[in-house]
Amino acid sequence: MKLSKVLFDSFLFLLFFHLSNIKTSACNEESRHTAAVQSVKHAAAKPRVRRGSQGEGSKKDAGNLGYPRLIYSPTTGLPNVNQMQNDSSQSPTWGPKLKNSLYPLSENSLSAYGVLLLSLVVFAVGIVGNLSIMCIVWHSMSMKSAWDSILAGVALWDFLLLFFCLPVVVFQEITHRRLLGVLSCRIVPYMEVSSLGITTFSLCALGIDRFQSITSSQLSPRPVEQCQSILGKVSVIWIGSLTLALPEILLWQLNQERSPVSGLISDFCVMHPSPDQLPVLHSLVLTYKHARMWWFLGCYFCLPLLFTMTSLLVTLRIVGNTKNMKNSQCQRQLSWIVAGLAIVYGVCILPENITNILVAYTSLDLPENLLTLITQFFLFLKSAVTPVLLLCTSKPLGQAFLDCCCCCCDDEGKTSAASDDADNSTKLEPLHPPYSGNDAALQLGTPC
Repeated sequence: MKLSKVLFDSFLFLLFFHLSNIKTSACNEESRHTAAVQSVKHAAAKPRVRRGSQGEGSKKDAGNLGYPRLIYSPTTGLPNVNQMQNDSSQSPTWGPKLKNSLYPLSENSLSAYGVLLLSLVVFAVGIVGNLSIMCIVWHSMSMKSAWDSILAGVALWDFLLLFFCLPVVVFQEITHRRLLGVLSCRIVPYMEVSSLGITTFSLCALGIDRFQSITSSQLSPRPVEQCQSILGKVSVIWIGSLTLALPEILLWQLNQERSPVSGLISDFCVMHPSPDQLPVLHSLVLTYKHARMWWFLGCYFCLPLLFTMTSLLVTLRIVGNTKNMKNSQCQRQLSWIVAGLAIVYGVCILPENITNILVAYTSLDLPENLLTLITQFFLFLKSAVTPVLLLCTSKPLGQAFLDCCCCCCDDEGKTSAASDDADNSTKLEPLHPPYSGNDAALQLGTPC
């Protein structure tokens, strides 16, 4: 009995001790949960700091340490489009974004569409016209003269100018970026000035050719010459023009600036010689820069106009005293063609000289980018109008162009008929060469 009583008392003591431990752990757990809830409420009551931003203390520390200030997102919660473009333009993975002046449609985009439309028309007319002049002179046996070869040389350079320079200028106007970077910034002005030189010296050479043709004893107004003589005259024109335009390569530099609004980079070319050049070369380029305006006005504007007008007056004076009416009429027509080319060239180069004078001697706040674009488009317009003028005023060139067009149209209509009659014609008569020995010496106007 005593043993059972002792065991029962021990069991009651252990049970009481265990219940007291359970109650203590429950109270501790409840206190922990209450503290956690209070800490959560206290944290929620504090102002939350956005991710990627800094508090006042961190801002002060960053300012003291010289760290760059972070960019805050807008208060509206929407992403900042300008900042996204700025970050993508500076990213090493993604390339720099291009400005699209054609979209969205607004008042500023209308000028871009106008430039694009005008450039397409000038490009199409100039490419077709200059290619026609070159092909006609190349394939025509009756046009192997200095006159037609000089015109073909002008057409070749006008074709190169339109094909390579016009897309670069239009691309820069629309996107404000420069194709090929520094290379195009130097090559495009070089080709433009070379075009001025080739046209200038070609007009002078045509005036000399008119005077020699009038004073010579040959009856043909455009005598056929040897290839060596033609290549010599054309080489003098091209080598002289390309040599005089060499300072343009060392004069132009490419500058870039970032827009503070959109963060996009804009390219523009400036006339500023590089200081890394040799001292002698740098001084020569600076001298050319200061004399460039008067050089353009005297050599590329006044010289061809005065030379052409003088040769025209002398030619008309000599032709008026000749008795051969047919030859004098042809000589007079060719002289007026040269005068027409000189007038078109003078009108198209006049904005360049006016712009240079206004920028140099006036204090007007003129938009230089707009003036540069206008002068360049006038030069491209000259390259497109010159072959059209030649095809309209020169009878041999115009007739050869019409013959080629008619020949192409007739070939499309007669292809089926020629294929049907080919077998019958071979049975009726034997094959023979199209030209005999005497026929090979005939002068054909076109390859058709």
